[in-house]
Amino acid sequence: MEIQGVVADGFEPVREAFVRNFEVLGDRGAAVAVYRDGRKVVDLWGGARDADAAGAPAAGLPAAGAPAPWTAGTAQIVRSATKGVAAAVPLLLHQRGLLDLDAPVGSYWPEFKAGGKERILVRDVLAHRAGVPALDRGLTPAQAADGVSGPRAVAAQRPFWEPGTEHGYHAQTYSWLLSELVLRATGRTLGGILSEELAEPLGLEFWIGLPEAEAHRVGRVAAVEAPQRAGALRTRPRRNVSEAYADPASLTRRAFAAIDPLPDENDPAYRAAELPASAGIGTARALARFYAATIGVVEDGARIFTPATTALAGRELSAGADRVLVVHTRFGPGYMLHGPASPLLSPASFGHPGRGGSLAFADPEAGIGFGYVTNALAASVTADPRAQALVRALRSAL
Repeated sequence: MEIQGVVADGFEPVREAFVRNFEVLGDRGAAVAVYRDGRKVVDLWGGARDADAAGAPAAGLPAAGAPAPWTAGTAQIVRSATKGVAAAVPLLLHQRGLLDLDAPVGSYWPEFKAGGKERILVRDVLAHRAGVPALDRGLTPAQAADGVSGPRAVAAQRPFWEPGTEHGYHAQTYSWLLSELVLRATGRTLGGILSEELAEPLGLEFWIGLPEAEAHRVGRVAAVEAPQRAGALRTRPRRNVSEAYADPASLTRRAFAAIDPLPDENDPAYRAAELPASAGIGTARALARFYAATIGVVEDGARIFTPATTALAGRELSAGADRVLVVHTRFGPGYMLHGPASPLLSPASFGHPGRGGSLAFADPEAGIGFGYVTNALAASVTADPRAQALVRALRSAL
């Protein structure tokens, strides 16, 4: 496997782990990037741009000649790793005094008060405590993307538990909760704010709502059965998640199936939709740079958060048994925190995994911004073996 890119002295273990992901753990096309103290120290990519063109015999796909290679500019959908980038928008608004995390959501969005949700606070939404992780009736992919049906459905939905008392991962409904809240508070879309005030000033190749002009850069994703290390993803909690997802009546299945049928992630219409829970598209380099800018100043002097907002991003708001993921999870305001369900670099880390493999996070104590994206979507929900191998290698390098 030919790997492109560079690593700074001392970060060679990350390159070795990245190579091994292709050789042993089934990666087809992927990239990893790391910033330390605002400076890029890892920027690697390799494999095929399109997962279904890589022709991995172990996955039962036919070889299709020489597939288009993953290049320095290749971008991919990162699923729920989108949530961590999207969360920067409400936190930035809070930093500017435009959004009060302790205010009821209904003070910005009056229709949301329906069904006993009048006491839900903005911080409850960000920390997956709002109690509406699923819908009584799922939306079609077209409805999910139209910008109206999703917010209307979640506003009318009765909570599945008393809001604020427990937490459960809002896998899909987070899109409509967050996007409508930002729209009501500012009159602007979340994707538009991200593009104009974060991505463009920072030079980030990341979009929530992919512009048509960038569509040529995006590779195709595909589900794969990646080889696993002994014991990987075979702990009892992981089996419980799988069992819950297999049960159509479970809250786990209903949360992930709030869009029904599940959308085709290679569909240009889905990629163009502003769905901040699941449809962000970008490069590993953009994710690493984004998280580096949440904790400090990056190379050209740019920064996203003040120190106070950085501290807020890593502050635990939810912890314990997750009503949806059926494991112990920890959340700050929009960010998954280091813990058994999603091991990051250290207890100080905050970020977000994407179901199937992608991972991005910041670690303010180590000065790290990390991003990994892949087009080979495995069965992992949080602790993907490939992403974890890279995190362990980074830890050893540090």
